[in-house]
Amino acid sequence: MTGIGKIGHLSVKRSKNQPSNITFMTHSIKTIWKDNNIFETDVDGHNVVIDLAEDAGGNDAGPRPKKLLLVAAAGCTGLDVVEILKKMRIDIKGFNVQIESDVTDEYPKQYTGLKVVYEFEGDKLPKEKLERACQLSFEKYCGVLAMYKKAVPVTYEVKIRNV
Repeated sequence: MTGIGKIGHLSVKRSKNQPSNITFMTHSIKTIWKDNNIFETDVDGHNVVIDLAEDAGGNDAGPRPKKLLLVAAAGCTGLDVVEILKKMRIDIKGFNVQIESDVTDEYPKQYTGLKVVYEFEGDKLPKEKLERACQLSFEKYCGVLAMYKKAVPVTYEVKIRNV
């Protein structure tokens, strides 16, 4: 990677193989071991604690790291969809993103695929626009899902409940 400048505390970089008009920002975190199996990380001023369950030798002081990967994917695509729907002037009453994934039994235990389920609630919701917003996030905007799609199969489904 070749550094081409800084923005605040973030380094802006580009790959030697990339055109000069494409830049990349470097994200950096530091995770600190606190006690037993407890780790803390400051993410944009928010403290994230991870730990093991008590039956695995932890204190259950926070979620497990693998599930935070699912949280990142759900949050990333959810934020995209909400912003797209705002631009479309679609008023939703409720919105959830559920992610289902199987985990291998052998080590390293890892996800074998993801199914993203977008669940909407509202009055007379336009099905085509909701599906388009989900499609845009899934295929174009969500960087977390894009990384997952390089490693495992990822599918999605849209559910709409008119209230």
